[in-house]
Amino acid sequence: MTEDVRLRRGRGSLGFSFFVQGVTFALLVTRIPAIQDRYGISDGLLPAFLAAVPILAGVSSVATEHLVKRVGPATVLRWAQPLVLLALLGVGAGTQMWHAAVALGAFGLSVGALDASMNMLGVSLQRAYGRSIMLGFHAAYSLGGIVGASAAWAGAHWHLSLFTSYLPAVVVLLPLAFHGSRSYVEEKGPGAEVPEKGLGVGGFRLLPLCLVMACAYIGDSTVSNWSAKYLQDVLGSSEQLATVPYNVYMVTTLIGRAVGDLGVRRFGAAAVVRIGTVVAAGGFAVVAAAPGAWTGMLGFTLLGIGLCVIVPQTFAAAGRLFPGASDTAIARLNIFNYVGFLIGSPLVGGIGDAWSYRGAMLVPMALVLVTLFHARSFGAEGARYGVGHERRAGDRAVDVGRGGNEV
Repeated sequence: MTEDVRLRRGRGSLGFSFFVQGVTFALLVTRIPAIQDRYGISDGLLPAFLAAVPILAGVSSVATEHLVKRVGPATVLRWAQPLVLLALLGVGAGTQMWHAAVALGAFGLSVGALDASMNMLGVSLQRAYGRSIMLGFHAAYSLGGIVGASAAWAGAHWHLSLFTSYLPAVVVLLPLAFHGSRSYVEEKGPGAEVPEKGLGVGGFRLLPLCLVMACAYIGDSTVSNWSAKYLQDVLGSSEQLATVPYNVYMVTTLIGRAVGDLGVRRFGAAAVVRIGTVVAAGGFAVVAAAPGAWTGMLGFTLLGIGLCVIVPQTFAAAGRLFPGASDTAIARLNIFNYVGFLIGSPLVGGIGDAWSYRGAMLVPMALVLVTLFHARSFGAEGARYGVGHERRAGDRAVDVGRGGNEV
């Protein structure tokens, strides 16, 4: 097998893993009310169940940092993804509250390892390609999220049990993902990472990217948790219309990520992140000032376009900043995915209850703008991933074969 074919297959199989994870996560989070009803979880206890998932995922991400030094991220991902799917099925199969606790705990632990290893492989493969492809992987995740949310809607519409809703996805996706895992490309073998300055106990050189990651996920969790309530309670929309903003957000996220790699190759990662940050902040401002539901929908659309580029480029920037220890950097950075998710929803809800939900939308806006102060961390010319080489070669196959030395 030639090098370009190997990399192309690796890219396809990893993209499918991102897609599967998007489907899986959407099937879980969009059926939370049904999970609560099935197990009789009270409103007071539900936040503890929901918080346990990202907390355990963060713990697992830390453990993955050490595990990949022994077995490599490809092996971790190969086994973590089936575990995530089986944990999802377990959520739908149980009958008692402790069953839900065990299944959600398993989901959190396996999803932390999956997220970390998946992004490790994405950054490694991008380095081998020599051009930006990271946004494309996250576009596959967004597409999976749309498919999963649609499947969850169908399950709710036809009054299917959780197990019946989840079983087809697991039966179809698990063997396909496991088969595809044989094509993962791992450029560095286990134990190949070397200590790097600034990635010690404090990790001070990584801190700006950690802050950016947390703020981006605060913005994202604001949309996923509060968009429907905001449109209905603050902007006076119908219950049916209130379900639309998140779907619009996911679609614009998919579109933005699908074309974002072209922007990175043309203008550089820092410029794309700056533009995305300004657009996202503008989206929050429009939402906060919206006189009606349709203007609010415009704001959530802008949020999807702006926020979608930040997270993938933050992972990519960590890989460039620590080329000899990218797996370690990404595992630590991935923790702040869950930090932002944990902070975002209660932060907006608390401010909304104490003051106003319009004012609460200004808080994630201000936090997202923090990214502008750390845009240098995303690199300059080097973050275009060999755009000069692409122009000289004009041939994708040549680019694939030569990529790794030009990052």
